[in-house]
Amino acid sequence: MQFQSLGLAEPICRAIKKEGYTVPTEIQKAAIPVILSGRDVLAAAQTGTGKTASFALPILENLLARRQDSESGNAPHKNAGHRKRELRVLILTPTRELAAQVNESVRAYGQFTKIHSTVVFGGVSIQPQIQALKNGTDILVATPGRLLDLADQKKVDLSRIDTLVLDEADRMLDMGFIRDIRRVLALLPRKRQNLLFSATFSQAILKLTEGLLHKPERIQATPNSSAAVTVDQKVYTVEKDGKVGLLKRLINDGDWQQVLVFTRTKHGANRLTQKLEQSGISAAAIHGNKSQGARTKALAGFKDRQVRVLVATDIAARGLDIEQLPQVVNFDLPNVPEDYVHRIGRTGRAGSPGHAASLVSREEMPLLKNIEKVIKKRLQPTALTAR
Repeated sequence: MQFQSLGLAEPICRAIKKEGYTVPTEIQKAAIPVILSGRDVLAAAQTGTGKTASFALPILENLLARRQDSESGNAPHKNAGHRKRELRVLILTPTRELAAQVNESVRAYGQFTKIHSTVVFGGVSIQPQIQALKNGTDILVATPGRLLDLADQKKVDLSRIDTLVLDEADRMLDMGFIRDIRRVLALLPRKRQNLLFSATFSQAILKLTEGLLHKPERIQATPNSSAAVTVDQKVYTVEKDGKVGLLKRLINDGDWQQVLVFTRTKHGANRLTQKLEQSGISAAAIHGNKSQGARTKALAGFKDRQVRVLVATDIAARGLDIEQLPQVVNFDLPNVPEDYVHRIGRTGRAGSPGHAASLVSREEMPLLKNIEKVIKKRLQPTALTAR
């Protein structure tokens, strides 16, 4: 199946081709026709399945069709490109990084259209975002807190939104955004299309959908809480104080040049980064206490391989999209077993092979057992040969 057969216009298909995509993924094949039809969607899709394109492409198509319908004849009005844009689509995401990534994708897919998108999130100055909204936009990608700040200041008009996307809704609930989400919903027109994407169909997600979604099409692209089949998962048992040494050995012996490492705490991320740097391994940390500028700089350095190791906490890593990321390491196992699935989903994306290593101390064995129950797979420890 090609993208053209899903009912997408030529400018959008041209952009998809330029971005290097040829065949739609499972979630894209299932979601795009439904979204184009105007129905509400409740979708479970793991990271790395092509989730963003599954809602961004049909949203762009619907906006493009609406714009063409409003123009007389086949040619646009002379002033069509200069008229005030009306905000029609709102995409809510849990983190700054994911908001920036989604906006980047929307702009890439819409590069041959005149559809405009804007992103707003906290941690940076609000004034440039106010100016961007004043200039007009068709699509707004936002984190809940900053969006409400703008709404309270009457700097954003949500009265004509006809499509709402809640991306990674499960993470939004985990991060305590439910009250903010309900405040945002109260500002939107009642009649609109709602698209909710989540890694899992948890009870909390199903409860959120009550009163939000209208007869939604339920799409599950992958088994609930399953780990990516393209990821080679290894477990190394190690004493807690031996983890740093083991990580350095794995990086050096394997000649790993791009490694995403997860720690449980911000302090742990800082400490590990410092120890790697002291060993001559270039590293940077991203977590909630870092400024947006520092996080952006660290991620940019990692993407262009000036930084060899990116150390991250779960919340900061949400929305990271690094093509062909070869290695993910769980320096600490997560307390929530489903987070293991999100973490290793950073590698092995879109069918590419990936590798995930977990450094497991004696104290973490119960966490490992919980992870194995969720992924329905035994993770046999790998023995390291003596040096």
